[in-house]
Amino acid sequence: MLCGNRWVRVTQDLADAFQPGDSLIALQEMGELLRVSAADIKIADDAVSEASRAFAALTRASDQQISLFYEKFAELLSDDQLFRTVQIANEKDVEAALEKGRSVTRLRIDEKMRNDMVEGLLMWSRLDLARDHVMSTVEHVGWNVDVVQAPLGVVGFVFEGRPNVFADATGVLRSGNTVVFRIGSDALGTARAISQHMLAPALVASGLPEKAVVLIDSPTHGAGWALFAHSGLSLAIARGSGTAVAQLGAVARQSGIAVSLHGTGGAWMIMGQSARADDISSFVRHSLDRKVCNTLNVVAMTSDVSEHNVQAVLNGISTAATQRATRAIVHVRHTAQLLLSSCETPDNLDIVWSADIDYSREYEWENQPELALLFGSDIHDCIASFNAHSPQFVVSCLSQDQKDHDLVWRECNAPFVGNGFTRWVDGQYALKRPELGLSNWQGGRLLGRGGVLSGDGVHTVRLRAQQTDTGVHR
Repeated sequence: MLCGNRWVRVTQDLADAFQPGDSLIALQEMGELLRVSAADIKIADDAVSEASRAFAALTRASDQQISLFYEKFAELLSDDQLFRTVQIANEKDVEAALEKGRSVTRLRIDEKMRNDMVEGLLMWSRLDLARDHVMSTVEHVGWNVDVVQAPLGVVGFVFEGRPNVFADATGVLRSGNTVVFRIGSDALGTARAISQHMLAPALVASGLPEKAVVLIDSPTHGAGWALFAHSGLSLAIARGSGTAVAQLGAVARQSGIAVSLHGTGGAWMIMGQSARADDISSFVRHSLDRKVCNTLNVVAMTSDVSEHNVQAVLNGISTAATQRATRAIVHVRHTAQLLLSSCETPDNLDIVWSADIDYSREYEWENQPELALLFGSDIHDCIASFNAHSPQFVVSCLSQDQKDHDLVWRECNAPFVGNGFTRWVDGQYALKRPELGLSNWQGGRLLGRGGVLSGDGVHTVRLRAQQTDTGVHR
C-alpha cells in the first residue's frame, strides 16, 4: 500500500483482523498502518455527536450555571463518602497496573491529588467567563468592528493514565466549549467512578447539558485514533509522550484537525561559571522531588567549572535521593573523570561511567532519581548541546552573570526559560490556571500561543460589525 512517499506492506495479521466496517489509517509521517475497528469508530462518532449537540445547547446556559458546575463538582469530590468509591476503584486500577509492571506514580490518587483537583475546579469557578469577550474594537465613522473571543467547539483529549485530568479537561467549559476525552486504560476504572458519582451529578445539578463532558469508555488505542480522526473535532489534545502520542498527532494532522501535543519531557540546567554553590544545590534538589515532565534530566556545565560547583550538583542530587530514602543514578562520560576526581561522591549516588551518553533520552524513574551530567567547552557549547539533544522544552540558567541569562534566552530554543528550579513549569502553579497541556518545541514553535494551553485559551475569534450611520457604504 502506498503510504505518503513509501510503500508499506500489509501484514497477514492486519489483513486477518480487518472486518467489514473497519477503517484503515495510513500514517504518512510515520509509514504505519492503523486499523480502527467499526466498534471504536461508532464509540467515537457517538461521543463527538453528543458533544456537538451539547455545544449548541451550552450557548443557552448562563455564566452562573457554568460557575455552579465547577462548584458542585468540587463539592462532590470533597465528599469523603463519595470519594471512598473513587478510592476503591483506584486501588483496583493500581493493583492491575502493578501486575502489568506499569508505573503507578501518577495513577495512585491520594489526598494531595484530590485537593489539587478541588483547587483547580474552584479556580475555574472564580475565573471571569471568557465567552464572547470583546478583545478590541476598531472605530470607524458611522460604524465599528468588535474583535470577539468566542467558543471554539468540541475539544478532544487523550490523556495518559492518571485520574486528576478531570479538572483539566472540564476547563474548556469555562470558555463555552464541550469536551470528549479518553483516558489511559490503567486509570479507566477510576475515571468511570469519578464520572458516575461526581461529574454527571454536577452537570445535572448546574443545569448544563449532560453530554457537555463525554468520557470515551474504551481501553483501546483505536478509540483514540477514531476520535482524533473525527471531522467534528475543533481541537485535538494529546497528553504524555512517546510513540502513542506521536501517532495521535499524526492522525489529527492528516485529518485536518488542529492538534496540541506534549512531546518528550525532561528539563535541562545550564550552569555558568559564576553560579553560587548554595543556589545550585537547592535548585537541583527541588528539581528532582518527583518524576514528571519538568523534572531535571540533564545538568550542563562548562569544562572549567569549579570543584565547589560540581560538588554542589552532586550534593543536590544526593539530598533529593535522601528525601526519597533511595539512591540516585548519575550518568557521566569517561572524559569527565578528571573533573569529578577531586569531588567527594555522596554514599547514595551511583555514578555510571559511559563512553557515550544519549542526552536526548528522558530518564523515566519511579522512585530513584536519574539524570546525566554534560560538560561543554563553554556556555555556547552547552547551549548548542541543548538545542541538538534536548526536547526543547525547559531550560534553567544558573549564573550570577546577566550576560549568561541573556545568551540562554536568545539562543536556547525553548518555550520555558528560568533561572532556578525547573519544576515551576505547570499551568496551575505558574499561571494560576489549570492546564490542558504543555507543549515543547520539538515540532517547531507554536503559532500565537505559549507552551501552556489552558481552558480559557481554547477559542476562536469572530468579528461583529455595528453600524450607527445608515448611509455608510463602499
